[in-house]
Amino acid sequence: MTVYSFFCLGVSDLQALIMKRDLFFLVTLMSLAFLSLLRSGYPQHIAEESCSVQILVPGLKGEAGEKGEKGAPGRPGRVGPSGEKGEMGDKGQKGSVGRHGKIGPIGSKGEKGDNGDIGPPGPNGDPGIPCECSQLRKAIGEMDIQVAQLTTELKFIKNAVAGVRETDNKIYLLVKEEKRYVDAQLYCHGRGGTLTMPKDENTNSLIASYINQAGLTRVFIGINDLEKEGNFVYSDRSPMQTFNKWRSGEPNNAYDEEDCVEMVASGGWNDVACHITMYFVCEFDKENV
Repeated sequence: MTVYSFFCLGVSDLQALIMKRDLFFLVTLMSLAFLSLLRSGYPQHIAEESCSVQILVPGLKGEAGEKGEKGAPGRPGRVGPSGEKGEMGDKGQKGSVGRHGKIGPIGSKGEKGDNGDIGPPGPNGDPGIPCECSQLRKAIGEMDIQVAQLTTELKFIKNAVAGVRETDNKIYLLVKEEKRYVDAQLYCHGRGGTLTMPKDENTNSLIASYINQAGLTRVFIGINDLEKEGNFVYSDRSPMQTFNKWRSGEPNNAYDEEDCVEMVASGGWNDVACHITMYFVCEFDKENV
Protein backbone atom coordinates (compact mmCIF):
# COMPACT_ATOMS: atom_id res chain seq x y z
CA MET A 1 0.00 0.00 0.00
CA THR A 2 1.16 3.57 -0.68
CA VAL A 3 0.77 6.29 2.00
CA TYR A 4 -0.53 9.70 0.85
CA SER A 5 -0.62 12.81 3.10
CA PHE A 6 -3.25 14.74 1.23
CA PHE A 7 -2.71 18.17 2.66
CA CYS A 8 1.01 17.84 2.23
CA LEU A 9 0.74 17.21 -1.51
CA GLY A 10 2.26 19.78 -3.75
CA VAL A 11 1.42 20.65 -7.31
CA SER A 12 3.96 18.19 -8.66
CA ASP A 13 2.42 15.37 -6.62
CA LEU A 14 -1.04 16.14 -7.93
CA GLN A 15 0.26 16.18 -11.46
CA ALA A 16 1.91 12.85 -10.88
CA LEU A 17 -1.38 11.35 -9.73
CA ILE A 18 -3.21 12.75 -12.71
CA MET A 19 -0.48 11.48 -15.08
CA LYS A 20 -0.82 8.04 -13.58
CA ARG A 21 -4.58 8.19 -14.01
CA ASP A 22 -5.11 7.85 -10.25
CA LEU A 23 -8.12 10.22 -10.39
CA PHE A 24 -10.22 7.74 -8.45
CA PHE A 25 -7.72 7.69 -5.59
CA LEU A 26 -7.33 11.49 -5.76
CA VAL A 27 -11.05 12.08 -5.34
CA THR A 28 -11.21 9.49 -2.59
CA LEU A 29 -8.39 11.16 -0.69
CA MET A 30 -10.01 14.55 -0.93
CA SER A 31 -13.33 13.24 0.38
CA LEU A 32 -11.75 11.42 3.29
CA ALA A 33 -9.65 14.46 4.28
CA PHE A 34 -12.68 16.75 4.25
CA LEU A 35 -14.68 14.37 6.44
CA SER A 36 -11.79 14.13 8.85
CA LEU A 37 -11.68 17.93 9.30
CA LEU A 38 -15.41 18.16 9.94
CA ARG A 39 -15.25 15.51 12.65
CA SER A 40 -12.25 17.10 14.41
CA GLY A 41 -14.16 20.37 15.16
CA TYR A 42 -11.07 22.51 14.73
CA PRO A 43 -11.08 24.03 11.30
CA GLN A 44 -8.80 26.71 12.54
CA HIS A 45 -6.05 24.20 12.89
CA ILE A 46 -6.15 23.05 9.28
CA ALA A 47 -2.96 24.83 8.45
CA GLU A 48 -1.14 23.50 11.46
CA GLU A 49 -2.32 19.84 11.25
CA SER A 50 -2.90 19.48 7.54
CA CYS A 51 0.00 17.12 7.26
CA SER A 52 -1.17 14.89 10.12
CA VAL A 53 -3.94 13.11 8.10
CA GLN A 54 -2.57 9.99 6.40
CA ILE A 55 -4.58 7.48 4.33
CA LEU A 56 -3.48 4.06 3.06
CA VAL A 57 -4.44 3.39 -0.55
CA PRO A 58 -3.58 0.50 -2.99
CA GLY A 59 -0.22 0.82 -4.68
CA LEU A 60 0.76 0.07 -8.26
CA LYS A 61 0.30 -3.43 -9.81
CA GLY A 62 3.14 -5.71 -8.76
CA GLU A 63 5.16 -8.08 -10.95
CA ALA A 64 3.79 -11.49 -12.05
CA GLY A 65 4.34 -14.25 -9.53
CA GLU A 66 5.96 -17.63 -10.14
CA LYS A 67 4.12 -20.31 -12.08
CA GLY A 68 1.97 -22.47 -9.85
CA GLU A 69 1.96 -26.28 -9.60
CA LYS A 70 0.30 -28.43 -12.23
CA GLY A 71 -3.41 -28.87 -11.61
CA ALA A 72 -5.41 -32.11 -11.53
CA PRO A 73 -6.31 -33.74 -14.89
CA GLY A 74 -9.49 -32.41 -16.47
CA ARG A 75 -12.53 -34.47 -17.48
CA PRO A 76 -12.12 -36.69 -20.57
CA GLY A 77 -13.19 -35.11 -23.82
CA ARG A 78 -15.84 -36.39 -26.24
CA VAL A 79 -15.29 -39.53 -28.29
CA GLY A 80 -13.74 -38.63 -31.62
CA PRO A 81 -15.11 -39.72 -35.01
CA SER A 82 -14.42 -43.22 -36.36
CA GLY A 83 -11.13 -43.64 -38.14
CA GLU A 84 -10.69 -44.85 -41.69
CA LYS A 85 -11.05 -48.55 -42.50
CA GLY A 86 -7.79 -50.43 -41.94
CA GLU A 87 -6.09 -52.80 -44.35
CA MET A 88 -7.28 -56.39 -44.74
CA GLY A 89 -5.74 -58.77 -42.18
CA ASP A 90 -3.77 -61.93 -42.91
CA LYS A 91 -5.55 -64.99 -44.30
CA GLY A 92 -6.87 -67.29 -41.55
CA GLN A 93 -5.96 -70.91 -41.02
CA LYS A 94 -7.44 -73.65 -43.18
CA GLY A 95 -10.75 -74.95 -41.83
CA SER A 96 -11.65 -78.55 -41.05
CA VAL A 97 -12.72 -81.02 -43.75
CA GLY A 98 -16.36 -80.60 -44.74
CA ARG A 99 -19.02 -83.28 -45.01
CA HIS A 100 -18.77 -85.79 -47.84
CA GLY A 101 -20.49 -84.77 -51.04
CA LYS A 102 -23.29 -86.53 -52.84
CA ILE A 103 -22.66 -89.80 -54.65
CA GLY A 104 -22.49 -89.11 -58.35
CA PRO A 105 -24.58 -90.90 -60.97
CA ILE A 106 -23.53 -94.28 -62.29
CA GLY A 107 -21.25 -93.82 -65.26
CA SER A 108 -21.40 -95.76 -68.49
CA LYS A 109 -19.18 -98.79 -68.89
CA GLY A 110 -15.76 -97.83 -70.20
CA GLU A 111 -13.89 -99.43 -73.07
CA LYS A 112 -11.56 -102.30 -72.44
CA GLY A 113 -8.04 -101.10 -71.80
CA ASP A 114 -4.89 -102.23 -73.53
CA ASN A 115 -3.08 -105.30 -72.27
CA GLY A 116 -0.31 -104.50 -69.86
CA ASP A 117 3.32 -105.38 -70.27
CA ILE A 118 4.34 -108.94 -69.56
CA GLY A 119 5.70 -109.21 -66.09
CA PRO A 120 9.01 -110.80 -65.14
CA PRO A 121 9.04 -114.58 -64.74
CA GLY A 122 8.32 -115.86 -61.25
CA PRO A 123 10.68 -117.98 -59.19
CA ASN A 124 11.09 -121.65 -60.03
CA GLY A 125 8.70 -123.94 -58.25
CA ASP A 126 9.53 -127.06 -56.29
CA PRO A 127 10.39 -130.07 -58.39
CA GLY A 128 7.31 -132.08 -59.26
CA ILE A 129 6.80 -135.78 -59.08
CA PRO A 130 8.06 -137.37 -62.26
CA CYS A 131 5.04 -138.34 -64.27
CA GLU A 132 3.10 -137.44 -67.39
CA CYS A 133 0.63 -135.11 -65.61
CA SER A 134 0.43 -132.11 -67.94
CA GLN A 135 -2.94 -133.04 -69.41
CA LEU A 136 -4.34 -133.82 -65.99
CA ARG A 137 -3.21 -130.48 -64.57
CA LYS A 138 -4.78 -128.61 -67.46
CA ALA A 139 -8.09 -130.40 -66.90
CA ILE A 140 -8.01 -129.61 -63.20
CA GLY A 141 -7.39 -125.93 -63.92
CA GLU A 142 -10.35 -125.80 -66.29
CA MET A 143 -12.53 -127.51 -63.70
CA ASP A 144 -11.56 -124.95 -61.06
CA ILE A 145 -12.73 -122.16 -63.34
CA GLN A 146 -16.02 -123.93 -64.01
CA VAL A 147 -16.58 -124.56 -60.29
CA ALA A 148 -16.15 -120.84 -59.53
CA GLN A 149 -18.66 -119.93 -62.25
CA LEU A 150 -21.14 -122.57 -61.09
CA THR A 151 -20.83 -121.37 -57.48
CA THR A 152 -21.79 -117.84 -58.52
CA GLU A 153 -24.74 -119.07 -60.56
CA LEU A 154 -25.84 -121.44 -57.80
CA LYS A 155 -26.01 -118.54 -55.35
CA PHE A 156 -28.21 -116.63 -57.78
CA ILE A 157 -30.45 -119.67 -58.37
CA LYS A 158 -30.89 -120.17 -54.61
CA ASN A 159 -32.27 -116.67 -54.37
CA ALA A 160 -34.57 -117.33 -57.31
CA VAL A 161 -35.77 -120.67 -55.91
CA ALA A 162 -36.60 -118.94 -52.64
CA GLY A 163 -39.40 -117.23 -54.52
CA VAL A 164 -39.90 -114.79 -57.41
CA ARG A 165 -42.84 -112.66 -58.51
CA GLU A 166 -43.89 -112.09 -62.08
CA THR A 167 -46.31 -110.26 -64.34
CA ASP A 168 -47.01 -110.79 -68.00
CA ASN A 169 -43.75 -109.16 -69.05
CA LYS A 170 -41.54 -108.99 -65.94
CA ILE A 171 -39.92 -111.22 -63.33
CA TYR A 172 -39.05 -109.74 -59.91
CA LEU A 173 -36.37 -111.17 -57.63
CA LEU A 174 -35.86 -110.12 -53.99
CA VAL A 175 -32.13 -110.22 -53.21
CA LYS A 176 -31.44 -110.70 -49.50
CA GLU A 177 -27.97 -109.22 -49.52
CA GLU A 178 -27.40 -105.80 -48.00
CA LYS A 179 -25.75 -103.51 -50.54
CA ARG A 180 -25.45 -99.80 -51.24
CA TYR A 181 -27.69 -98.44 -54.00
CA VAL A 182 -24.89 -98.33 -56.59
CA ASP A 183 -23.73 -101.88 -55.79
CA ALA A 184 -27.31 -103.17 -55.88
CA GLN A 185 -27.78 -101.63 -59.33
CA LEU A 186 -24.55 -103.22 -60.57
CA TYR A 187 -25.68 -106.59 -59.17
CA CYS A 188 -28.94 -106.45 -61.13
CA HIS A 189 -27.16 -105.24 -64.29
CA GLY A 190 -24.66 -108.07 -64.06
CA ARG A 191 -27.51 -110.57 -64.37
CA GLY A 192 -29.30 -108.84 -67.21
CA GLY A 193 -31.79 -106.82 -65.20
CA THR A 194 -32.14 -103.58 -63.27
CA LEU A 195 -33.40 -102.38 -59.91
CA THR A 196 -37.18 -102.68 -59.95
CA MET A 197 -39.09 -99.71 -61.39
CA PRO A 198 -42.73 -99.69 -60.22
CA LYS A 199 -44.54 -97.60 -62.84
CA ASP A 200 -48.15 -98.39 -61.93
CA GLU A 201 -50.29 -99.33 -58.95
CA ASN A 202 -50.41 -103.07 -59.75
CA THR A 203 -46.64 -103.41 -59.93
CA ASN A 204 -46.16 -101.35 -56.78
CA SER A 205 -48.67 -103.51 -54.85
CA LEU A 206 -46.98 -106.68 -56.11
CA ILE A 207 -43.56 -105.60 -54.80
CA ALA A 208 -45.05 -104.41 -51.48
CA SER A 209 -46.66 -107.84 -50.99
CA TYR A 210 -43.32 -109.46 -51.86
CA ILE A 211 -41.58 -107.42 -49.13
CA ASN A 212 -44.24 -108.28 -46.52
CA GLN A 213 -44.15 -112.02 -47.19
CA ALA A 214 -40.36 -111.99 -46.82
CA GLY A 215 -40.74 -110.37 -43.38
CA LEU A 216 -38.84 -107.22 -44.44
CA THR A 217 -39.60 -103.56 -43.72
CA ARG A 218 -37.92 -101.84 -46.67
CA VAL A 219 -35.87 -102.40 -49.86
CA PHE A 220 -34.10 -100.30 -52.46
CA ILE A 221 -36.04 -99.65 -55.68
CA GLY A 222 -34.78 -98.20 -58.97
CA ILE A 223 -35.60 -94.49 -58.52
CA ASN A 224 -33.11 -91.65 -57.83
CA ASP A 225 -32.32 -87.94 -58.40
CA LEU A 226 -28.52 -88.34 -58.57
CA GLU A 227 -28.15 -86.28 -61.74
CA LYS A 228 -30.36 -83.32 -60.72
CA GLU A 229 -31.73 -82.59 -57.27
CA GLY A 230 -35.52 -82.98 -57.14
CA ASN A 231 -35.73 -84.50 -60.65
CA PHE A 232 -36.40 -88.17 -59.88
CA VAL A 233 -35.97 -90.71 -62.68
CA TYR A 234 -36.01 -94.50 -62.93
CA SER A 235 -32.80 -96.52 -62.84
CA ASP A 236 -32.86 -96.82 -66.65
CA ARG A 237 -32.92 -92.95 -66.71
CA SER A 238 -36.44 -92.81 -68.09
CA PRO A 239 -38.53 -89.95 -66.60
CA MET A 240 -41.25 -90.58 -64.04
CA GLN A 241 -44.70 -89.96 -65.50
CA THR A 242 -47.90 -89.50 -63.47
CA PHE A 243 -47.57 -92.41 -61.02
CA ASN A 244 -45.81 -92.14 -57.65
CA LYS A 245 -46.25 -93.44 -54.11
CA TRP A 246 -44.42 -90.85 -52.00
CA ARG A 247 -45.21 -91.02 -48.29
CA SER A 248 -46.48 -87.87 -46.55
CA GLY A 249 -43.73 -85.23 -46.36
CA GLU A 250 -41.51 -87.07 -48.84
CA PRO A 251 -39.22 -86.61 -50.64
CA ASN A 252 -37.54 -84.16 -48.21
CA ASN A 253 -33.81 -84.60 -49.02
CA ALA A 254 -32.93 -84.68 -45.30
CA TYR A 255 -29.42 -83.44 -44.50
CA ASP A 256 -29.08 -82.60 -48.21
CA GLU A 257 -27.93 -86.15 -49.03
CA GLU A 258 -31.02 -88.26 -49.81
CA ASP A 259 -30.85 -89.02 -53.53
CA CYS A 260 -32.00 -92.67 -53.68
CA VAL A 261 -35.38 -94.27 -52.96
CA GLU A 262 -36.67 -97.14 -50.81
CA MET A 263 -40.05 -98.85 -50.68
CA VAL A 264 -41.45 -99.70 -47.24
CA ALA A 265 -43.70 -102.67 -46.51
CA SER A 266 -46.85 -100.55 -46.90
CA GLY A 267 -45.87 -99.75 -50.50
CA GLY A 268 -44.95 -96.10 -49.81
CA TRP A 269 -41.78 -94.44 -51.14
CA ASN A 270 -39.18 -92.50 -49.18
CA ASP A 271 -35.95 -90.80 -50.33
CA VAL A 272 -32.86 -92.04 -48.45
CA ALA A 273 -29.08 -91.67 -48.55
CA CYS A 274 -27.42 -93.77 -51.25
CA HIS A 275 -24.52 -94.91 -49.07
CA ILE A 276 -26.61 -96.93 -46.60
CA THR A 277 -27.07 -100.68 -47.22
CA MET A 278 -30.27 -102.74 -47.47
CA TYR A 279 -31.92 -105.55 -49.43
CA PHE A 280 -33.25 -104.79 -52.90
CA VAL A 281 -35.48 -106.07 -55.71
CA CYS A 282 -34.27 -106.74 -59.28
CA GLU A 283 -36.56 -106.92 -62.29
CA PHE A 284 -35.95 -108.78 -65.56
CA ASP A 285 -37.69 -108.75 -68.94
CA LYS A 286 -39.11 -112.22 -69.60
CA GLU A 287 -37.95 -112.16 -73.19
CA ASN A 288 -34.33 -111.74 -72.01
CA VAL A 289 -34.39 -114.44 -69.32
